[in-house]
This record gives sequence, structure tokens and C-alpha cells, in this order.
Amino acid sequence: MSDYQLYHALGQGGPNDDPSNPNPSGQPVPPQFQQPGGPAPYQQTGANYNHNPQGQPQQYGNPQMGQPAPYQGQHDQGYATNPNQSGVSQDPGLASQMGGLGLGEAASHGRKKKKDRHAYHTVEAPGGSSAAFNGMPQGAVPASAYLNADPSAMPSAPGGQFMNQPVTPQMSQFPAAANAPFNPANPTSPVEFASRNGTADQAFGASVQTSAQGRVDPDQIPSVPRSRDAISQYYLSNVYPTFEHHLPPPASVAFVAFDQGNSSPKFTRLTMNNIPSTSDALQSTGLPLGLLLQPLAPLQAGELEIPVLDFGDVGPPRCHRCRAYINPFMVFRSGGNKFVCNMCNYANDVPPEYFCAITPQGARVDREQRPELMRGTVEFLVPKEYWSKEPVGIRWLFLIDVGQEAFNKGFLEAFCEGVMVALYGKDGSEDERKIPEGAKVGFVTFDKDIHFYNMNPALDQAQMLIMPDIEDPFLPLSDGLFVDPYEAKSNITSLLTQLPALFSQVKNPEPALLPTLTAALAALEKTGGKIVCSLSALPTWGPGRLFLRDDGKQHGDAEKKLFTTEHPGWRKVADKMVAAGVGVDFFLAAPGGGYLDIATIGHVSASTGGETFYYPNFVAPRDSAKLSQEIMHTVTRETGYQALMKVRCSNGLQISSYHGNFIQHTFGADIEFGVVDADKAMGAMFSYDGKLDAKLDAHFQSALLYTTASGQRRVRCSNVIASVSDNAKDCMKFVDQDAVYALIAKEAASKMTSNSLKDIRGALTEKNVDILAGYRKNFSGSHPPGQLVLPENLKEFSMYILGLIKSRAFKGGQEPTDRRVHDMRMIKSMGALELSLYLYPRMIPIHNLLPEDGFPDPESGHLRMPPSIRDSFSRVEEGGVYLIDNGQNCYLWMHAQTSPNLIVDLFGEDKDTLKSLDPFSSSLPVLQTHLSAQVRNILEYLKTMRGSKALTIQLARQGLDGAEYEFARLLVEDRNNEAQSYVDWLVHIHRHVQLELTGQRKKEDSGDNSIASNFAGLRPPYW
Repeated sequence: MSDYQLYHALGQGGPNDDPSNPNPSGQPVPPQFQQPGGPAPYQQTGANYNHNPQGQPQQYGNPQMGQPAPYQGQHDQGYATNPNQSGVSQDPGLASQMGGLGLGEAASHGRKKKKDRHAYHTVEAPGGSSAAFNGMPQGAVPASAYLNADPSAMPSAPGGQFMNQPVTPQMSQFPAAANAPFNPANPTSPVEFASRNGTADQAFGASVQTSAQGRVDPDQIPSVPRSRDAISQYYLSNVYPTFEHHLPPPASVAFVAFDQGNSSPKFTRLTMNNIPSTSDALQSTGLPLGLLLQPLAPLQAGELEIPVLDFGDVGPPRCHRCRAYINPFMVFRSGGNKFVCNMCNYANDVPPEYFCAITPQGARVDREQRPELMRGTVEFLVPKEYWSKEPVGIRWLFLIDVGQEAFNKGFLEAFCEGVMVALYGKDGSEDERKIPEGAKVGFVTFDKDIHFYNMNPALDQAQMLIMPDIEDPFLPLSDGLFVDPYEAKSNITSLLTQLPALFSQVKNPEPALLPTLTAALAALEKTGGKIVCSLSALPTWGPGRLFLRDDGKQHGDAEKKLFTTEHPGWRKVADKMVAAGVGVDFFLAAPGGGYLDIATIGHVSASTGGETFYYPNFVAPRDSAKLSQEIMHTVTRETGYQALMKVRCSNGLQISSYHGNFIQHTFGADIEFGVVDADKAMGAMFSYDGKLDAKLDAHFQSALLYTTASGQRRVRCSNVIASVSDNAKDCMKFVDQDAVYALIAKEAASKMTSNSLKDIRGALTEKNVDILAGYRKNFSGSHPPGQLVLPENLKEFSMYILGLIKSRAFKGGQEPTDRRVHDMRMIKSMGALELSLYLYPRMIPIHNLLPEDGFPDPESGHLRMPPSIRDSFSRVEEGGVYLIDNGQNCYLWMHAQTSPNLIVDLFGEDKDTLKSLDPFSSSLPVLQTHLSAQVRNILEYLKTMRGSKALTIQLARQGLDGAEYEFARLLVEDRNNEAQSYVDWLVHIHRHVQLELTGQRKKEDSGDNSIASNFAGLRPPYW
């Protein structure tokens, strides 16, 4: 495959350029800097993929049933077949009542043609609508929406700061007064707001009645795909300025953030960017107050690099009372001799070496030359007093299972190849370093015995040292275990190539994992580092041997005991690793999908901040590519070790809990990681210990102390600011939906070891009801009782909660314990982007792509992505082919009547039927066809929108492949996974909201009993 460019290059254009935008703004588009777009990816010589010779898109339909109707490219024409074509009758009475479910359209009483809705919603301004800007092209916000308004403190024109600037311009931030209010620029009057967004008395609502004869139109309920696609178009040509706009873009949208002193939402997301001043006001909303943190999140092309600052032996300036680090919101006074902490309001003396005069407005003269006073996220090099041990380049220790199962299933060979690719590239000839200077690697193999390897470059080949005494493991060598991978390249490649043959005749069936981890800890104890360990069988040999605990018959309270480990040896090793600054990533391949006791094994990786990559039914031809890519990602992503984190907040707030994969020894203590990487996220929940002053702002600062892979001890600080309001109604306008459901999910996952799954599902349902009932009761104004009123910023929240209830971690019914525990720990460490896809997968039809889909736009250079569709089998067409990606796996589902022409265009001329395809293929061949280039370009784009899991395709041919069951499970809007359909779920939630409003609601323990609601399945499920 040829090289390709990222498809998020900044171009020109904005919401006003969208001809389908029903709410165009009268303002001119602010000037934006632009980046030239490259040629179309995968444009092979001699092939023209950018136009169709006939001028029409190639359509692939059912050869027996005729061609399915192509998409017309119009917004909200359904993205799918007409509901009446699938045999679903529509009741005119209820359908007319439900017409009001459209965005910004009151309930109507007559049958009307479906309105051409767009994602630019018309909602009520005073009642908690999304007045805040989050990328949706809408009018400016009324001044009343922003408390503490101070227009003179902000740039004169939003977006103007980007005029004639390079891709990474220097910002001139306003000189802030002490505890300056945090407000966007250029607020507008309520009259202007109403003129741009329609009348203020319209509500996002629906007339929901539980009648067995009526049916709700699923097209009228909030659509996750439509919301994602609409906002993503805006951020293709616009930058997100972190201080001017209160509401961040959705997590699933690619955007370029410009750090203006408030940290990018890629690093930090607050659940509420306008915070109630009292605990009672927060409780009336039902929302959690918390911070989602991904401190080492990767940056996108065009974003400013994180500045690294060195203050020498004295270290960075800090508040003497609360120990907060210097940041843009600390204010200097007394001629520059004092700085006031924005967390605790303590006036500190400025160190002599840091002194600088201030302007009459109170800003330091050198402010613009001080990144710590201009940027929301910075890194400080710290002196020796911050060291736990001498920092060195990270040590990678690969522990390779060479037992019988690993050899038989090809896992050993695939893992060795993956390590070589991670270090030296696919053909082994790449000289570019994959790991930084100073980093070293070592190798250990194990079955019943443990084998260390002396990789000294002076040796002709690696030397094996066997340690048979696994009862008391020790380190048999000190020199030669860790080497520079490029100095010892010949020894390393020779060893990894020969390992499968070397152990082909040994085949010990029982690996001794815990003794191997103990020996690895001894090797890394002095320096810290990271262990990458493969395992393909239940470790039943030696100390810490495990047994088959899951017999499939334990449910309820007994089942939760299987979600954790009770083995003291494994807990002890995990604690020692964290103390030594060591973390573990596991690559687990279950024998035939059998039991591995991930609850015990994964406890080590979860406690140390590592990750578990799980292949429940590993098949080498299909899964080797995915394994190789994930090993490479593990080694090359930004990684730190010996890590501590602390979150500080303003007076009046306090940390109530942390959620994630780490160790916290006592309540209120710092959270500790053996390792931390770019994909890991954690949540911090806050509670009130007083009343917040609405005249001041609330401030939050996270500080991650860690050692980089190159061997530098640093602190990464991220600073977030939020306004404070006495009116909780105003706070509903600035809710971050992604942060809300992410923190709820992490909190629910942390309770799996103490609460039953039924109770957790019930609690999630109750939380959903509490939030919607609180909004309806306190903030939404007067609406008919039968109307379901959803907050504008939480329109899709109920769908995400339903996706969480349907996830493997929490779903009802039978589910292997290993799968549950793996997904539970994965949820605890997921970032916002990865969790968004996990709860609502992206599904794209590829059988009716337009000719320009999958190629860069000739004007902007951005890849034209086809619209995604709802995750429902009702949207699947006869003869259709669909990609569905949940951020963990990507399935290519092919209808039984898929056109032979499509199969040939995707897989080659020798493949013209579904049965002729290789069921174990994991990628598409590079063909000189228009469709092949389109789909491969789309897949390359999807690779940029993921977390730690590699993207390879898995075929799911209707009626042929077992992966078809996985495809069906991902259709989260249908009735499946022991839970309701999306429509039934909204009806169920609305019924409980009505009961809450009338005072008749009883807390339920689970939503399971309401699966058979009065509404029959509106759309036929997959089966």
C-alpha cells in the first residue's frame, strides 16, 4: 500500500458553506489557516479512481432481488430502507403524536411529510439548551448564558487569532485579573440568539404513550451517527480554541485544538463546564461532577507540541499552601512580587529568579514568552527531590510463552514476528529507531522452566541460561540481559526467528507464569520498566498455580467473586511492581476460547497501569496481523513509568474518588502506576465541602509525575477552568455528554467486584431516569405530560447508557467470566474516543458508495467519508455490505445475496461468491478497482480514530461465519444482549420519568423486567 496522509488536514470552509445547513449564520467565516491536501491515497499508477467513466456510482445489489436504492446524499433521508418495506406497520395516530420528537419541532397533530432535519438543532434558549458552542454551526450565545462576562478580557473576534498565522502560532492571551471570570468571546443578546435559532419556546421532546397499538418512528429519536457526522464536517475546516468555547467537541470527532491556557479536551474533560455553586443544585441535575483525564493523549497533526520546561534545581514555582503548579490562571500582583494561587487564593512570594515586572493590567511583561502562563498543558523537568530512583531509558522485558499451546496454535511464531516488526519494521530493514535513545530490551522465555538470554552484542549469538528452581526464582545474570535493540540486532532477530523451532520438540503444556513475573520483577527492580508477556494456557505449574474457577454455574452474588483474585501471591507481586515502577502488558490467547482466569492474571496488568490484549479464539492466519500491530503499538506509543498522579481543585470542592486501573493505598492518597501510556484514562469525582462563589471560577489541575521512555523525570500539568453559577438551569447548557457517560461507566465498572450485575444494571437505569427527571422537573419549563423532554447536550445519553448495559461487562444472561472481566477493566482505562465507539459502534455501508466517497476532496484535501448509519438490522439492505467498527474489532458483514461484481471488485477476479472467500483473511487485497481503493482508504481513516486496538477486518458472511453473531451483537439499537431495543428503552425511561414527576416512582433493581414492554419490537432484530 502506498503512503497516505491523515485526513484531518485543516482546510477552508465552515458551516455557512454547507448547502444543507438550515441555520446558516449571517456572520462571515473567520479566517482559518490551511494545510495543503495531498493526492488521493492508494492512487496506483495507471488507475484512475477519482471519477467514474460512466459518471455514475457503481451499485452492487441483490442479483435476484434487483438493485437496492442508492443513498442520495441528502441529510436525514433515512440512511436506510423505508420502514414500511421491512414489514413494520405504522400507526397514523401515534405516529402523528410522535412527530414532535424531531429536533426543535413541537408535537404536531396532523400527518406531515417528514421534515428535512439537520444536526443544527433549534432548541429553547432559556431551558437548558445547548447554547454553548461545541462545533455545531449555530448562532452565538446570549450574554445571560455566560456568568461573569468580561468581553474586554477576550480577543476581539473568535477565530481572528488564526489570521495569517502558521500551523502552530503563538497566542497572545489576555492579561487576567485575580480569579478572572472564564467566558467565551462576543456574547450576543437574547433577541439575536432567538433570531438565529428560532423561537425560544420550542422543546426537544416527544409525545410518548405506552399503547400496544402504536409505534414510535425510530427515525425521529436522537441519532448518534447523524450527530457524529454533522459535527465532524465542521471541524474539518475549523479549529477548536480551548478558551473561547465552553463546550468541547464530541469525543468521536477528529478536531485540532488550540491551547489558549485551558487544557485541550483530549487531555481533560469536565462533566459540567458551568458548575452549580451548591451541592443541592448539583443534586437537582442528577449529574456527576467529575473530570475525565487522559494525561498522555496523542496529538493530531497541526496541534502544538507540549512544551517541556526546565527550571533547574529549584523546580517549577508552586503554591506553598496547596502545592499547585504555576499555571495561566495564577495572578501576579504587588508589582510582580506576589502570585495568587487560583486553587486556594493564597498569596505566594515570587522566587527571585522568577521575578518579572507586570503591566498596569496585572499581566507579566514576559507572559507571552512563558509557556507555563500561556498553555493549559505543559511539562516540567523536575529536580532530584522528585526522583524515586535514578531515571534511565525505559527497559522493555519480553516474556514469551513457549509452551505446547503457544506452539500448536501458532501463537509463539506470531508473537515473535510481532516483536521483530515492532523493533525493526515489517521487513526488518528499517533503521529508524522505534524506541528512543537510551531504551533497552531483554528477552525471557518460559514454560515449566524459565530461560534468560544473554544478548550481549559482543557474542556471536544469544546465550540461554535456564533457571529450573521456580520455587525461589532469582536473576541468573546482570550484564547482557538488557541491550540496545539496534546494537544487538543480529542476536535479537536470530533468537526470535529460531524460538519456534527451538521449542518445537519440548512442548510443556503447563506454563509457570507467576515465578516468571517474580524473576522479571527482580530484573527490573532497580530501574523500573515495562514487561510485555504472552500467554496461551492457564498457568497451572509452580507457585501461584491457577485452577478452573469458572464452571459456568455461578450467578448473582457468587459470580462477582470470579471478577477479582483472591490469590495473595498475585496481589503481592502486583504491589511490588507498582512500588518498583514496573508495569505489565499481557497478550493472552485462550486455547479454543477456554478459561484463563483473567481476573487473576489481569489483576497484575490492571494494578500496574498496563493493559491486557485478549484473543479469545486465536487463529494464526486471521489474528497474526492484529497481534503484530498491537505489539508494535504497545512498544511505540508514548509510555512512561514510575508514575504518580494527583488532582487538585478549587476551595469548596474536594476529590471524592478516583476510577481507573491503578493502586491507591489510602483514601485521598496519590494514585500510583507502574506504567502509564497514551491510551490510558482515569476519572476523578468531586464533592462539595462548601459553597462555591459564583463571582469566581472553579479551577482544576492534574499533575502526573513520571519518567519518560527516554529517561527524563517530568511532571505533566493540565489545567481546566469552569464558570460557577447559582442557577443550575444555566449549568445544563454546558454539559459534556462524553465525560458524563464515561465517568458513569468507570464508576459502574469499579463496582463489579462488590455489587451484583443485576444491581449495577438497575443503578445505571436509575441514573438515566434521575438525570432526565431532574431536567424535566427543574429546568425544562412547561410541557405536556406525554412529552419526552431531553436536554440538548444529552440527547444521545440514553443510547450510550443502553450500550453500556448491553456491553459484555454488564449484560444479562450467560457470558464467559474472562470476557466480562476483560471488558470491565478495559472500560476503566478507556479514553473518551475509544469508549464512544465501544458503546455505539460506527457502521458504514460500502455497497452504495458515491464515486467521490473514500477520496480526498479536491478543494480541501480532506477525505470524504460516507455517512454512517444507525446500528440496527432494519437499516441493512438486501445485498448490502457493511463495515462495523467498535474500536476493538472491525467486521465486514456481507449479505447472502451480495453482488458477485462487488465481491470481485473487493477481493479479486478469482473470488466471485461468498464461499470462495478466505474466512481467515484479515485485510483487503490491493486491487486496481475504484471500490477497492475507496474501502481501503476508509479503513485507513478508521485506523486514526481508535485507541490501543489494531484495525484488521474479520469477515462475517451471512449464514457462513460465526463472526455473524458478533455483528448482530453490535447492533445496539435492536433488542439483543438481554436488553431492550433503543425505542423500547426510551419508552421505558420515559415511563419512569412520568412516575417520578407524579411521585409514584419506585426504585427498580434492574431494567431486565421491562424488556417485554407494551411496545412490540418496532424493528425486526437481526435474527
